[in-house]
Amino acid sequence: MIITMVGVGLARLIKKREYLQHKRILKWIKDQIQANGLHMQDNVLRKGINPRTRAQQLQDLIEFKGISHYEGQSDNHTALPCPGELLVEGHHSNYGEPWAGGRDVFEFLAESSHLTPNSRVLEIGCGTLRVGLHFIRYLIPEHFHCLERDELSLMAAFRYELPSQGLLHKRPLIVRGEDMDFSKFGSGVVYDLIYASAVFLHMPDKLVWVGLERLVSKLKPYDGRIFVSHNIKFCSRLGGEECTKRLASLGLEYSTKHTHDSLLFNHYEIWFEFRRSKA
Repeated sequence: MIITMVGVGLARLIKKREYLQHKRILKWIKDQIQANGLHMQDNVLRKGINPRTRAQQLQDLIEFKGISHYEGQSDNHTALPCPGELLVEGHHSNYGEPWAGGRDVFEFLAESSHLTPNSRVLEIGCGTLRVGLHFIRYLIPEHFHCLERDELSLMAAFRYELPSQGLLHKRPLIVRGEDMDFSKFGSGVVYDLIYASAVFLHMPDKLVWVGLERLVSKLKPYDGRIFVSHNIKFCSRLGGEECTKRLASLGLEYSTKHTHDSLLFNHYEIWFEFRRSKA
């Protein structure tokens, strides 16, 4: 009992220190803005700056190829040519909320799951890596896995996001597939965190349950976590008691519900946490 109380007290102390450090960091950035007398301005044409929309930027790439470019194909030293549509980052607007929200999701999930760089993470539906980039950067090479069905999103991930962020050396295992088929990730891989952000709500309930059944053996016993965002209607539609029974039959149990806020814009997300049953 005494050991437990000491552990809880230590955890609270660490949490308080993290909170105070966070407040100090926020104060620092606000002080920098104030010290430089900065205010938000309209992004208009001014000396040395020529604002372009993504459509205009794409047209510039097609028409002018940039300020300096190789004329002949044999002289072109571009090692990994990227389509202009990806270079102008139009895929950053695919999510209905700012691209910056990916960092919020990463920080919430990494902290809630007590991840370390050696942890293994599986994302179901990583899209263009809005969240995944942060996990890939944090984890050691080959420890981030993803199943994604959308071809254009995968092209953006491989042809633009990974090389532009200097993350090719991390070699994440990103697989094109659907129907919750995880066979290409290997039978012996066990994950510390499996998460699905706004994915299950677009799937038939039956397919979600199939996926959960296949994922149980891939989740680290006791310490591993599954996080699902927005809602769990695949479960609630069955009714509370029936949902609990269905989860138990798979070897899973519902843990708790979380909310987390965005750092940069007025937004919060709801996440539901699951773990393997201890019985």
